[in-house]
Amino acid sequence: MSTFIEEIERCVPTSPADEIPWDELERLFGSTFFSAMKRTPQNPLYHGEGDVYAHTKATARELTKSPAFYEFSQRARTELFLAAVLHDVGKVKTTRMEDGAWTSPGHASTGSRIVREFLWRDCGLCGTPDALVFRESVCALVRFHMVPGRLIEAGDPERRVREIAAYGELATDFSWKRLATLAEADARGRISKTLDDNLTRVRLAGVVAEDALCADAPYRFADAFTRRAYLSGRDVAPGQPLYDDSWGEVVLMSGLPGTGKDAWLQKNRPETPTISLDEIRKELRVAPTDDQGRVAQVAEERAKELLRNKRPFVWNATNLTRDVRQKLIRLFERYGARVRIVYLETDWATRIARNAGRENVVPENTVERMLGKTVLPTLDEAQYVDWICV
Repeated sequence: MSTFIEEIERCVPTSPADEIPWDELERLFGSTFFSAMKRTPQNPLYHGEGDVYAHTKATARELTKSPAFYEFSQRARTELFLAAVLHDVGKVKTTRMEDGAWTSPGHASTGSRIVREFLWRDCGLCGTPDALVFRESVCALVRFHMVPGRLIEAGDPERRVREIAAYGELATDFSWKRLATLAEADARGRISKTLDDNLTRVRLAGVVAEDALCADAPYRFADAFTRRAYLSGRDVAPGQPLYDDSWGEVVLMSGLPGTGKDAWLQKNRPETPTISLDEIRKELRVAPTDDQGRVAQVAEERAKELLRNKRPFVWNATNLTRDVRQKLIRLFERYGARVRIVYLETDWATRIARNAGRENVVPENTVERMLGKTVLPTLDEAQYVDWICV
């Protein structure tokens, strides 16, 4: 049976003269995306071509007409093509009328979560390193497709390009150059008086990335501690190693229910003290659907005691969003610990079976809502981040 990646690959033109098989793509995606895109309007000042679907088709056509597109590997072309087809899917949820004009704030980040959920659950791109890298490389392209055109307005463009390029450390198919190729196609796929200005901005962003030594690959920081300091916003020279004054490591687990976090810890950190929110819920007799305030309070008190005594430990919970992780990481680093995020993932069927075998089963509709909010941890969050398929 053909995989989803193979089916998409067959839809990718092999030369600028080839037509894009939109009928086949509509079969693959169904009404999930395209019919909704056709019903989603855009501001005609910037999108004279019409609705989101019209822009999507124009963007994909511009991408596959570009000579730069054919300089990439077949896999990279497949990821770029898929990102072009899905880059504005977030507009379906975010578009609204504001001050007499259509606008879609936050559509790129929303779109990346929609794409992740679709590729993961509906297309089976989960549970293996290859599927994980492919999926997250596409999600990163969708999430950041607006950045090259707006980079020059950023307060520190050089830091920003290095931060985004660092996604390629884990999503190893992602690079700034591939992102810029998508951004240029996105600009050309519009009917707008600002086309020349948009293209100039994308090209200037490429110059910044070249000068920052991260256009083709992530910037090579002096070491992990220096990278963490730089990407957290500290005024440090990224190529000069800083003295690592952390006293030990706190492991922050991350992953959907049923991905095997407890089993991984038993095998890899059997002697390390663990703060488990599931265990605290049992102690306090608090159901997962009850208010979690008391559970969080007890967990934080235990963490602070271990931190004051400079004892490495594990914080074991789902930790699926950046906001949740950052609150914890700020606490751990404030006490001088270095942080390692260990993200676990398995295939969908295995996860369902493991969840069903838990003492406290998490309802599957709850897990699906959690998946829709999931954002994988990246190296701008902690000193070390591991993506592990189990």
